[in-house]
Formats: sequence, C-alpha cells, structure tokens
Amino acid sequence: MDQDNNSEDESVGPSEDDAQPRFPLGLTDSEAVEVLWQVRAQRRQANPDLPDTVTRLTTPEGSVVYLVGTAHFSDSSKKDVATTIRAVQPDVVVVELCQYRVSMLKMDEKTLLKEAKDINLEKVQQAIKQNGVMSGLMQILLLKVSAHITEQLGMAPGGEFREAFKEAGKVPFCKFHLGDRPIPVTFKRAIAALSLWQKARLAWGLCFLSDPISKEDVEKCKQKDLLEQTMSEMIGEFPALHRTIVAERDIYLTHTLRQAARCVEAPPNAQKVPAVVVGVVGMGHVPGIEKNWDKELNIHEIMSVAPPSRFGWVLRTVLKGAVLGALGYACYRAGGGVGRALLSLPAVQSLLENLRPPPA
Repeated sequence: MDQDNNSEDESVGPSEDDAQPRFPLGLTDSEAVEVLWQVRAQRRQANPDLPDTVTRLTTPEGSVVYLVGTAHFSDSSKKDVATTIRAVQPDVVVVELCQYRVSMLKMDEKTLLKEAKDINLEKVQQAIKQNGVMSGLMQILLLKVSAHITEQLGMAPGGEFREAFKEAGKVPFCKFHLGDRPIPVTFKRAIAALSLWQKARLAWGLCFLSDPISKEDVEKCKQKDLLEQTMSEMIGEFPALHRTIVAERDIYLTHTLRQAARCVEAPPNAQKVPAVVVGVVGMGHVPGIEKNWDKELNIHEIMSVAPPSRFGWVLRTVLKGAVLGALGYACYRAGGGVGRALLSLPAVQSLLENLRPPPA
C-alpha cells in the first residue's frame, strides 16, 4: 500500500526541516525528482538519537531497519513513531496491520472508540461469514478483549499506526506497507491448533475478562505490549495458540520487513542503494523478529490453512438446523402461503444450500 506524500501534521507543529522545499522555475520532472531526493537525504540524520523502544537491524546489502516496539494503547508510542520517521526519513514504513484491518488508518479516534465498544449481531454475522463459525467467534472474542481495554482507558487502539501513516506521507518517495499476516489465516490456524476442550476454556476466559487497566499499566507495558500481554496471560496454557498468534506472526513480520529492506533505485540513473525502513510493531513481536532476522524462513508453511473439518461442518449444521427449525415453526404458524414465500427468500435458500456436507 503506497500513499501520497502531501498530508499535514495535526499533532505537532512543523519544524524548519518539515517545511516543503521550494523548487526553481523550469525544472523538468526528472530534475524535480532529483531535488526531492536530495532534500530527503539532507533531512536524514546519519546517527539519530532515537527512543529506547527502537531496535536497529541491518541486511547484508547495507539496508537499515529501525524497528519501533509499541504499545497499541499508548500516546508515548505515537511520539516514538513520529520521532523515528522524522529522524531517519525512510524509504518504506511497515506496520503490523493487514488488509482486513487497514480501515483503522483512516478512521478518527471517536469513530474507532465507538466501533471497538459496539460489538453487535451484525459484526458477529460478518465475522462468521468471513472466517467460518469457530474462527469468526474467536475473532469476536478477541475484539472483546480490545473493547475491554478501550473501555477501561477511553482510548482507541492503533494510534501508532495512524501516526506512522501520517508521518510517512510527509517523507518524499516513502512507501507505506501492511506487514502482518491476514487475520483470517491467523484465526483459522489458531482454531485448528486447539482441541474442543481448549476452545471452550479459551472462550470462557475471554467472555469473562473484567480486570481493570490504568494508563500507568499501559506505559509499564512498553516492555511488552498491553494487548499482547493480556492475550498472553489468557493463552499461556495453550502453547499451540501462542505459536499461531505470536510466533508465526513474528516470522511473517520478519519476512515483510526484509522484503521492504531491499535496495532502492536512486535518481538520476536508477543506481541501487541500501534502503532505510521503519517498522512499527507491538513490543511483544520485537524479540521474535530479532531472533528470526538472519534465519531462512518458510512463509508458505505458516500461510497454509487446513480445509474445514467434519466437526466444523457438524457444528455449523447444528447451529443452522436450530435456525431452520425456528423458521419451520414460524412457517407453520403463519400458514402455507407465507411459509412458501419465506422459503423462496435468497437468504433461506443459501442457508439450505450451506447445510450440505463438505466433499469427502
């Protein structure tokens, strides 16, 4: 995902370095590109004084990745992200989001706060339709964890990603990449890794989450992201779940960061030069990314999703059968004509179609 580089800073007043460059009249497009490249090179600090939450990684080609470890509910993390991007003027910014969560970049805090708190039937249906019954319910339960923290703090998640998106827009030629594994893959692999009893225990723990959280707790979690710490406490007894939700995503994030750190072409002759990358990830992923940085990674293995199990089909059939039974009773009470009209509806036809078992 790339973005235009013309956004204005809303949280911190512009400095002299942030001022837009003035171009001499009569420049060609290629000359203007070269001027902008030089402006960015002048703004880029050779030895930047960065926050303690930033880890520096390098590639064999000489590219540098500045990995900003954040807490997803933290104003301090937003400042760390802005400071880092302004100091290093990156070629690429990579964030811990996938295409299914990209909407949080363009929503304002008020809307996000309302969305996080409002988990309704429509959201449940959408999650189940997108991910299947078990994975969809898992997604809703995890949203409940996020909503609990949101309600406790009065702060919407993902502020550091919105800050990264805004700051990347001010850096000439900076690209913005979504670096996380698609969330449906993560949920489906997580569910597949658990037994039925483990699924029930996890759901019970998520449903009755109620511990109070203060803003001080969030800042203390700069050594381990609050949302991920909350999840880790609940999934600690399920090693397979930790592997799919945390460890596998560490691998995927490492892969996308290394892809982003490939050499870039510099004007005017498209010479290949080392890239500068800023990665914005939850603090809990930083150790895993460091551990995997120089390893050979198997991405195909962590992207595979097993086909729906027979048990999954049975569970869906039971749930849909209950709905169908209620529908049949309604038809009986309403009379034959109304019943036939209801059964002709596309939604009902789709429901009947989905009751067919999966191929062997």
